[in-house]
Amino acid sequence: MELIRGLHNLRDKHRGCVATIGNFDGVHRGHQQVLNSVRRKADELGLPSMAIIFEPQPNEFFNPDKAPPRLTRFGEKVRLLQAEGVDRILCLSFNERLRSLSADQFVEELLLKGIAVKHFVVGDDFRFGCDRRGDYALLKEAGERHGFTVADTETLKIDGDRVSSTRIREVLLNNDLQLAARLLGRRYRVTGRVQHGQKLGRELGAPTANVRMHKHICPMRGVYAVRCSIRNERHLGVCNVGMRPTVNGLRPALEVHLLDFDGDLYGELLSVEFLHPLRSERKFESLDALQTQIQLDIAAAREWFASANL
Repeated sequence: MELIRGLHNLRDKHRGCVATIGNFDGVHRGHQQVLNSVRRKADELGLPSMAIIFEPQPNEFFNPDKAPPRLTRFGEKVRLLQAEGVDRILCLSFNERLRSLSADQFVEELLLKGIAVKHFVVGDDFRFGCDRRGDYALLKEAGERHGFTVADTETLKIDGDRVSSTRIREVLLNNDLQLAARLLGRRYRVTGRVQHGQKLGRELGAPTANVRMHKHICPMRGVYAVRCSIRNERHLGVCNVGMRPTVNGLRPALEVHLLDFDGDLYGELLSVEFLHPLRSERKFESLDALQTQIQLDIAAAREWFASANL
C-alpha cells in the first residue's frame, strides 16, 4: 500500500485508477461497502484502487473548536484502509485553496489532471466544491464528457438506521459497545503512543499507560474493561477516558492500567479495545476516595473478565 501526501506528490505512475473519496472516519461498515465496490471494479479493470482522504477533515477546518471527536486517528485510519485492500491512499491537505475550488475545478485538478480516474465510486451523501454543486449527477455528466465512469453505493442500514460516523459517535457516547461493534464491523478501539504523564496512578497503587491524545479523539467518557495490544502481545486492563475531574484535568486523557503487567511502555504503540463499560466519569472528594474507587474498578473488571467469553 502506498500513501501519497498531497496533489504535488502525484506522479505519472499514479494516473489511471479506480478511486473513492471521503473522510472515512472509523472505516465503518458503510465505508467498507464502498471500498469493496472500489476493489471489485479495480480487479475487473486491472487497475490500482485508491482512497482519497483529507487532513484535517473538512469539519475540523471549518469549525476547529466544535468539530466532533474522531473515531480514528490518521495512522489508525491508514491501517484500516490498508486492511480493506486499498492499493493507494491520497491524503489531501484540506486548506483554503482546496476549500475554494469549485466543483468543476475539483474534477479538473484532481480527477482528471491529478489521478486520471477511470472509475469513481462515491457514497450516498457525497458533496464537493465550494459551491456545494458537486454531486453524483455532476460527476456522471463529467464522466460522460471525459471518459470515466461513476457509481454510487446504496445506503447501508442496520436496525433500520443508516450506518454513519455520527451515529457511531452517539452509540459510543451511550456506551452501547455491542451496537458500535456491529456498525464498525469490529470492536471500537483507540491506538496511540504511550507518553509520560503525572505518574499519579503509580502513587495510587495502579500505574497507568497514558496514551497520547489529540484534541479530537474518542467520544467516550468513563471507565471500561479493555483489551490492549502492544509488542504483538495482548493484555487485559482497565481504562479511564475523560477529563480526570478529581485532579482538575485540562484536556481529555486516556489512561490504561494493564492487569498483571510490569514493564516500561513509554514510546510504545498501544491499541486499546473497549469491551465493557464499568462506570461513568465522576469527580471524587479526595485522592483517597479515588484510590479506593480504582481498586473497586479493577475488581469489577476482573469479575467481568472471569465471566466473559473472550
